[in-house]
Amino acid sequence: MNMPREAQKLHRDIAARLRTAGIDTARLDGRLIIRHVTGLNDVDLIAQPQTLVCDRHIAQIDEMIDRRRAGEPISRLTGYKEFFGREFKVTPATLDPRPDTEALAETALLLLRGLSGDGPARVLDIGTGTGAIIITLLAEMLSATGVATDKSADALEVCRSNAVALGVGGRLETFCTNWAGGVIGTFDLVVSNPPYIASHEIAGLAADVRDYDPDLALDGGADGLDAYRAIFADAAGWLRPEGYLLVEFGKGQHGEVVNIAAQEGLTLIDDGTGLVRDLAGVIRCAIFRVC
Repeated sequence: MNMPREAQKLHRDIAARLRTAGIDTARLDGRLIIRHVTGLNDVDLIAQPQTLVCDRHIAQIDEMIDRRRAGEPISRLTGYKEFFGREFKVTPATLDPRPDTEALAETALLLLRGLSGDGPARVLDIGTGTGAIIITLLAEMLSATGVATDKSADALEVCRSNAVALGVGGRLETFCTNWAGGVIGTFDLVVSNPPYIASHEIAGLAADVRDYDPDLALDGGADGLDAYRAIFADAAGWLRPEGYLLVEFGKGQHGEVVNIAAQEGLTLIDDGTGLVRDLAGVIRCAIFRVC
């Protein structure tokens, strides 16, 4: 039987065990595991380091450590992932929100804040998953309203749960549909982080992505670009005059994405900021308007 342990010493032990498995985020993961199992927060761990963690909780923590050492992402252990300073519920039906996608959220907020039209902004998020993008936008823009789509009913259930938990449920509609089929009306901003991995490349992805993110949210077809062809084909009908379409894509895909957009009458915004880089300097998003 496990004996009660002081929280601070337990945290050091967890981090050491994770570090020996080659996990770079060992200290952070250790904090998240303790917080999830015990309810202690970061302040508690600092201010009350001698707080005892009971044997029942230690047994749960040991199980989570073993799963993490085997490669299971910390978000899949705790059921939550942080994005833009908020915690989002994740399930096997949803893609983990990525830090890279915060570049899209930041850009979308700049676009929304720069709108000059009358009335609250209206936003469409295509392939929403957890709802991390649209919920972040509505949480930051208190007058905005939104529509989120996904072809997975299970993913939309997660999105709705996150919207309610984060206080924007009353301003968000959800539709279970392929891309945005059947969605009524026009929007000031359309955003999407669609699947963009080529089908033949999925087997070679890192195990924490390949084995835990749903194929539906990863597989972009033979060349990874099927989603852009579908979205761009209908985008002009969704956008209000002076509206924007903002999409994320994979490293090195921006040239092909821009070409597909041009074939559908969409052009990069012309002030030199149409291509957006993430924190690593990778071109991650593009901003389009109707020609």
